[in-house]
Parts: sequence; C-alpha cells; structure tokens
Amino acid sequence: MSEAGTSNRLEGLTSWDADWAGLRVLVTGIGLSGFSAADTLIELGARVVVCDATDSEETQAKADTLRIVGAVDVLLGPVTAQSLPLIDGEAPELVVTSPGWSPAQPLLAAAAADGIPIWGDVELAWRVRERAGRPTAEWLTITGTNGKTTTVTLAESMLRAAGLRAIAAGNVGTPLLDAIRDPRGYDVIAVELSSFQLHWSYTLAPLASVCLNLAEDHVDWHGGFEAYRADKAKIYENTRVACVYNVESPATERMVEEADVQEGCRAIGFTTNTPSISMLGVVDGLLVDRAYIEQRKDSAAELAAVTDLGEVVPRHLVANALAAAALVRAAGVPAGAVRDGIRNYQPSGHRIELVAARDGVLWINDSKATNPHAAHAALSSFHSVVWIAGGLSKGVDYNDLVRDNAGRFKAAVLIGRDSTDLAAALHRHAPDVPVINLATGHTGKDELPSQSSPDGVQVMRAAVTEALRIAADGDTVLMAPAAASMDQFPSYAHRGAAFIEAVRGIVEGQGFTAKEL
Repeated sequence: MSEAGTSNRLEGLTSWDADWAGLRVLVTGIGLSGFSAADTLIELGARVVVCDATDSEETQAKADTLRIVGAVDVLLGPVTAQSLPLIDGEAPELVVTSPGWSPAQPLLAAAAADGIPIWGDVELAWRVRERAGRPTAEWLTITGTNGKTTTVTLAESMLRAAGLRAIAAGNVGTPLLDAIRDPRGYDVIAVELSSFQLHWSYTLAPLASVCLNLAEDHVDWHGGFEAYRADKAKIYENTRVACVYNVESPATERMVEEADVQEGCRAIGFTTNTPSISMLGVVDGLLVDRAYIEQRKDSAAELAAVTDLGEVVPRHLVANALAAAALVRAAGVPAGAVRDGIRNYQPSGHRIELVAARDGVLWINDSKATNPHAAHAALSSFHSVVWIAGGLSKGVDYNDLVRDNAGRFKAAVLIGRDSTDLAAALHRHAPDVPVINLATGHTGKDELPSQSSPDGVQVMRAAVTEALRIAADGDTVLMAPAAASMDQFPSYAHRGAAFIEAVRGIVEGQGFTAKEL
C-alpha cells in the first residue's frame, strides 16, 4: 500500500469497529502498556510484531503469552531495538510505542525518517474507545510535573461517590487499553498522562483537562525544557468543556491561552487562596466553587472542608483536591459527591504520609518526592524540619530548593551513595544548618538492587537514629529525598518502607521486621 493509502487508512481508524484487520503494526516495548497495546491489536485483527531490548525471564514469559493469544512475532534483545523489522516482508504501516521509548531511540528515529506514523498506547486507546454495544467513557485528563497520581485517584473517588462507574487509568498503573476493553465499560475514565505519553498522542478530545504544575523534569528525554513544556501543553488540545489551570502556576494558564480547544470550552482556575469568578479555591478552611454555579459573581458553593483531607494537609494536597474537583464538576458531579469522594479517599503511600507522632515530633514519609519540585512541595508544608534527603540525583540542580527552604531547616541528614551536589547546595545556601552526611560511597556495582540493599536499609536506620537525636517538640522529621531511589533501593516504595520500618523500630520501639522490606 502507498504512503498516501496508509495515511488514509489510519485516519479512518477511529473506533473499535473500524477495519484494523491485517494492519502491519510494530509495538515497541513489552511492559505494561506495550503488552496491553499488542494484546489489543491482536484482538482487533492486526498483524503484530513486538520488540523489546530486554531479554529476561519476565519478557520471555510475556512473549509466550502473546504468542498463545494470537499470531504475533516477538523479538527480544538489544539488537531488536536498533532497526525496523519487516512484517510479512514489508515495512510496518504503524508503530505503537511504549511511553519510555525516546524519539531519539534508533528504531523510532528510523520509523520517523521513513514517514511511518508513531502512536502511543494512549492514542490507540482514544481511537478504539467507541465500540458498538458498550458505553463510551468520557475522559478527564491529568498531567503535571508532580501530583498527577493523587489528583487522578481523588477524581476517581469523587466520580464513584456520584454513582458513576469510573476508574483511574493510564500512567497511574492500570493500562488505559485495559480499561477501554472492560466488558462492562465505564462512564468516566480519569486518565493520568505523563509527558512521554502526551508526546505520542495527537487526536485526544477530553471532556476536561488539567496541567497541575510545571517544573524542569525529563529534559534529557525531551531534548530540552521547551520541548517538555510543549508536550505537557498538549493536554489541553481539543478539550471540550473545561481547561483547568493552576492559578499559582502561571505557566499552566499560558498553556490554556495558547491551546486550540473546542468551541464553548471554559478556562477554570484553581487556587489555594480565595478564588475569583470561574475558579475553585479556599475560604475559611473550606474548599469552594465559584465556577460551576449560576450565582458565581457574588457567591460560592461549599464542596468540602480542608480537614476532610486528613490529619496532615499540605498545601499541594489542597491544590490537588481542588484540581480534581474542577475536573469532575465539569462532568456534572454534584458538590456533595466531591465531599464524599474526599472523605472516602484512600491516599497512596509514600506521599506526605504521617508515620508517627511522638513527643511533639511528626515523622513524615514522602519517599515519592523524587525531584526538587516535589520535595519543595513537602518542605513548604512544615516550619522546623529535620530533613532526610539524598539519593540518585540524575544531575538536577538543588540550589533553588535549598535557598527557598533554608529557613525551615533545623538539620539535614543525607542518605544516598553520593550526595555531593546536595551537600554543596546546603553549604552554599544554608551554611548554619548542621549536615550529617551518611553517604556510603559507590560500591562499584553497575546493576540495580533486586531488593532493598543492606547498605540502604542500614543507612536509613542510621538516618532515623540521627534525626531522633536532633528533633524536639514542634519539629517535623521529613524524609523527602528530592532524588531517585535506585542507588540504594529498587523503588521509592522500598525506600519509604525502609523509613517506616526504621521509625517503628527506633522511634516507637516496635522492633524490626526487615523481611517485609
């Protein structure tokens, strides 16, 4: 088929019931999203080849499963990711890529050079969302440098409280295509989207959308901050009812102003301060709505109390709740369901998680703060902080983070194998703050640990011991590393578990059960 013929065919693939049969598709990656994409395409009748640079027991098991469910070739190993394979003796008509694959990756670069369209799994999901005999779910789309998972799961809880069949999917854990293929279907899907997923998305037209915030992140993947920003801004394109922006992050409002949206779409702001017209915000400890009510010029609808969010309510959690409320209100969710959704909400672990409160000291686990922007959100929620931080920095700059929070630090306890950059920023911008550096030095091993490494667990216990020695009534011990975990732990969750276990064993005297780590 000619390039023009292929293009015309792809343009017509806008529902599950379209003619997908025999379409030659290369799927790159066999992780959660790649496996889901391949499985979907097999079910649609496409001719599928899957490639993944990793040849492990896990990828081999997934390959075997795909071979069982349909006619599919699976190519594993580093060489398979270097060039385009043929499908039935011809070039692929379409590439569906997993979000982690960079545009600079040789295979994807070759596809782009040959004019082969590249979609992500989210683009595929949007195109097959309509299916005869099943309801078509509305999409509420969420992105941002930080806070995506909290917001998308809060939105899910609010939607369910309204009696809607809803699910949080996408980057949050449940592959979006798995939600699309659910036999019963959904009324609404709250879709968490990373900048990677947005990069490979083109035709989405959500009911409502939001970019929560914007800070430097993933610039190596995108090739620079402006490219990262441009991909984040795609969240607003073609939005139908409400583009939700963060009043306290002007970059998000500019994205809305520049977006090509559908006629009648409104700009809705959210703020942790008093809201103006067409905003949601906070008044006297209440979350209120001045956007989705007829009398918004001179009144507001009460949605919930700030205290409904929990014992420790940092400012960014309030912001996330308001963003979620703005999205679901666009979908017609009543105020009472917003309140009930907040009260029913079960927060994910390792994000501003109160582990213990003893002798006037709060012990907070924020292991999910894997970059300076997330750590700043945590630090700004407290006043006198013994800060446990450090890890795999990925070359980020700590100067702004330390300078902006220098007045909050009572002491800093550094973990990680190399916290040189963080220590230097503390010396430069908070020279009077005591710093206890527990960095263990690199072991010389290149592989990542398969479980919590002994040095990581021991260093975390040492960090908690030092923090206990320093902290006094009125202080907060905050473990918000501002760095990735992979130098000492396989994930931020393992790092958080090590902190929790150390606090329980050392601070509360419950003893250790290290086998749980």
